[in-house]
Amino acid sequence: MEILTYNTISFLFLYFFVSVLSQNGSDISPIGSPSPFGVSTKQLIFKDRRLAVVYPIIQAFRATITEDPLNRTGNWVGGDICNYTGFYCDNPPDNLSAIALAGIDFNGFLLGAPTLEGFIDKLPDLAIFHANSNKFAGSIPDISQLKYFYELDLSNNVHAGTFPMTVIGVKDLSFLDIRFNLFSGSVPPEIFNQALEVLFINNNDFTAKLPENFGSTPVRYLTLANNKLTGSIPRSIGNLNMTLIEVLLLNNKLTGCLPYEVGFLKELKLFDVEDNLLTGPLPCSLSCLDKIELLNLANNLFYWEVPEELCALVNLENLTLSGNYFTKVGPICRKLIKNGILDMRQNCVHDLPDQRSLLECTEFYLKYIRFCPYPETYKIIPCKDDYHHHWEGSKAKTMKAPVTYKTLSRHKF
Repeated sequence: MEILTYNTISFLFLYFFVSVLSQNGSDISPIGSPSPFGVSTKQLIFKDRRLAVVYPIIQAFRATITEDPLNRTGNWVGGDICNYTGFYCDNPPDNLSAIALAGIDFNGFLLGAPTLEGFIDKLPDLAIFHANSNKFAGSIPDISQLKYFYELDLSNNVHAGTFPMTVIGVKDLSFLDIRFNLFSGSVPPEIFNQALEVLFINNNDFTAKLPENFGSTPVRYLTLANNKLTGSIPRSIGNLNMTLIEVLLLNNKLTGCLPYEVGFLKELKLFDVEDNLLTGPLPCSLSCLDKIELLNLANNLFYWEVPEELCALVNLENLTLSGNYFTKVGPICRKLIKNGILDMRQNCVHDLPDQRSLLECTEFYLKYIRFCPYPETYKIIPCKDDYHHHWEGSKAKTMKAPVTYKTLSRHKF
């Protein structure tokens, strides 16, 4: 029988003296220590010494909770941490016979606490932390030392300040969701150098321009909607041609023209830039988006004709171009209008219903038209030999809700 002692495990200047008993290497450990949190001082039994180590950290965090209307912390007592509500255990990669706290899911718990620092950053085997719809505040902890960590969801809380630089450099981070908080300032270029698959930062107060390395991350689902981002969409977006499936940039203050490189995004199914200040003609490279299902360019300053090649895309289910200044649509596009796929309201095509006035259209073309850089690219179709038409027109389809649109709701999805 071997006795191991863990001294001075500290959290917020509160100390627990943990005596861990290991029998025949089984990692089944009792603990007996006085607790300043009203926890019973009787001997506690843990399934593994790793759970004994995190026990005082959990109890110290529990003591800081200011709101728990659903009593989710009611069973956070005793040594059976793996059965605490919201806590999940697994075998850690470095010892498959051990049991460790691997994941925490507080989604919808409505807990309130002034900070998460000293909690999740002190749980050495933690891989996942989800906490949508709580009232957690303060800075986001530095999780860079957690060697297994890869998913962080702190959406719909009350975190504030600038972009949380503590997530930068977390080696295996693949999922970051900080939407519906109070963050402000710029989005750091460093976040786009990370190997993220999911990045949701919508519904904050981010400003400044999108960085030039915007296309350096292999992200699949990207939501930056409902902020105050400015500047143009970087041409580096074309580097996401093998990964990007859905992107939401709606309701910002983006300017400039759609880059020709958007047409390189061959995996793209959803592209939404509604309610910005984007302008220019549509690049014909958009007709290379073979997998696109939903394309929303509404309420911008786009002009001239709608490319027929775009309207001929096979998988297109919803093309929204309303609230712009287009002057011409061809026969293929008109079939999409007839079938309810293409929305051309409030443009300058005056043989269609519900268009802008002739005066408004004339004023725009005389005063506000802006020409795009690299004009020679706007007629190029880089996949010309490969794209497919549906010349007979399309029938309206019932579309499943895309993943990223669900991020525009505060709650988990």
